Amino acid sequence: MPEKRERQESIDDEMEAEFTDVQPVSGATETEDKAQNMPELGDVPEKKEVQKQNEAFSQELLTQYYRRLFPYQLLHCWLTYDPSQEFNKKTSSTTNKNQIASKKNKVFSHREFSFTTEIGGEEIYMRYKSFSNQNELTSAVQKINPRKIDIGAVFSHPPKDHHAIQGSSQRKLAPSQRELVFDVDLTDYDEVRKCGCSGAKICLKCWKMMSMAMKVMDEGLREDFGFKNIAWFYSGRRGIHAWVCDENARELSDSGRSAVANYFEVNLGTEKNQNVELNSPLHPMLLRAFKTLEPMFINDIIPSAGHRILADEDKWNELLQSIPQCAASVATTLASRWTKEGAMTTPREKWLELKRYLEVFIGKDKSKSKQSKTLSAAEKSKVELWPVATVFKYTYPRLDINVSKMRNHLLKSPFCVHPKTGRVCIPINVNKMDDFDPFEDVPTLPQLMKELDVYAETGGKDVEFEWEKTSLKESFQYFQKEFLAPMWKDLKRNEKDEVERNAAMVGDF
Repeated sequence: MPEKRERQESIDDEMEAEFTDVQPVSGATETEDKAQNMPELGDVPEKKEVQKQNEAFSQELLTQYYRRLFPYQLLHCWLTYDPSQEFNKKTSSTTNKNQIASKKNKVFSHREFSFTTEIGGEEIYMRYKSFSNQNELTSAVQKINPRKIDIGAVFSHPPKDHHAIQGSSQRKLAPSQRELVFDVDLTDYDEVRKCGCSGAKICLKCWKMMSMAMKVMDEGLREDFGFKNIAWFYSGRRGIHAWVCDENARELSDSGRSAVANYFEVNLGTEKNQNVELNSPLHPMLLRAFKTLEPMFINDIIPSAGHRILADEDKWNELLQSIPQCAASVATTLASRWTKEGAMTTPREKWLELKRYLEVFIGKDKSKSKQSKTLSAAEKSKVELWPVATVFKYTYPRLDINVSKMRNHLLKSPFCVHPKTGRVCIPINVNKMDDFDPFEDVPTLPQLMKELDVYAETGGKDVEFEWEKTSLKESFQYFQKEFLAPMWKDLKRNEKDEVERNAAMVGDF
C-alpha cells in the first residue's frame, strides 16, 4: 500500500482527486477475473489465447468505447429512480437532455462506484467514487478510462465524502438502498460440466446452464416475491447478473436479502459428497423449478449433443451408481439392459425408463414391487426424490450467495467491457435466453469500432447516439423499452398514489 500512495502522489493535480481511495486489485469483490483461461470453444494454445485477448481488448479501444458508445444516459436514467428525469429521446429536446444530465439527484449522487484502472503497468482498485450527475460520471470515466466499473449501494451521504464522515461523531456513512442482485457463474458448475470446459472456458453446451438458472430465478422472483422490474445482463465472460430494481427490493435490509437468497438455495452437495439435500414433500417453488428444468435436462444435459450423461456407457453407469443403495437392484437391472440394448434406446427413453423403474420399486406405480413393502418411509422418500435431485445437480442455479446478502457488496456495472474478452456486458432478454449465444450475439470492441467505420463509409443516417450505429442497438433499445419504460410507469404510478394518499390524509382533494 505505501508504494501505491507514493505513485499516487506523482499523479498530476488534475487526476489526483480521482485516486483518493486505492487498493490492490485483489480487493475487488467479484471473483470473475481470477481465472486465466479464455472462453474459447475447444482448446486453444496459450500463445494464441493471449493474442486473441490482446486483439479483443486494449486501452485504446476502451477509450474509444467510453467516448463514443458507452450509454451514460441509460445508466444515469436507470440509477436515478426519478420519473422527472426520465429520458425519452423522441420527445426530449437537446436542452432538456442537458438539464437531465447536469441535474443532481440524491439517489444517484449518493451511489458508490468503483474503478479498476492501470497506473504504471499495475492495476489499481479505487472505491468510494460518487458523482452528482451524469456529466460528472461521464467526465470521470472518460478521464480515468477504467478497465472495470463496479456499482455499489446508495449511501446516507456521498461516498466520496467518506473520509470527512469517518471523522464525524454526528454522521455515519451507511447503505440506505441497493438493488437486490444475483450472480451466477459457470465456474461453480465445474464438477457437473461434462463438455470439457472448466474455469473461465465455456462453450454453448455448458452455457445452456445459464439459461436454466435464469429461467428458475426470474420465475421465482416474479411469482413468489412479486418483483417486476428485473434486469438481466451478460457478465462479459462466463456468467449472468440479475438486478432486481423494485422499490421494495431496493429497500431490503441485509437480513431481508439473505432471506430471499436463502429461499432459492439448495444444497447441491460437493465433489466428494454429491448428495443433493431435498425434503419431502417438495417445496412448491422446487416442484415448479423441476417442471421447468427437467425438459431442459432431457434436451441439453443427457443426450450426445449435450453433456452425454445418458449417451455413453461409462457416464450412464456413473449415474446409475448414484441411485440410493436401497434401490441398487434397479441400477443393476438397467445397467445390464442398457449395455445390451444401449444403442437401441435414446437418452430420453433411458431417462423415462429409469424413472418408471423407480416408481415401480417404491410402489408408486400400479405394478408394485415386492421390495416396496419392506422400504422405510425415509428410503421411499429418498428414491422418489432422486430424479429431482439428479436434475437439480446439473441444472439448478448455483448462486454466489454472498453477492446477494449484503447491500454494500459491489457488482460489475452493466454496459462495461470485460478486459479478458473485450465483450460488452449487454442486457439479455430473458424470453430469448434459449437463443442467446455469448460468442455470436455479444459484440467485442474491435467489432464495434469496425461497425462505426462501416456506418460512416456507407453514409448511414443521422442518429441520436453512436451506439445506434452498431450491434449494441438491439440490446440497448431492449433495455430502454422493455425494462426502463415499464419501470418509469411503476414509479410514476407509485408517486401518484402517494400524492393521493397524502391529500386524503389532510382532506385536500
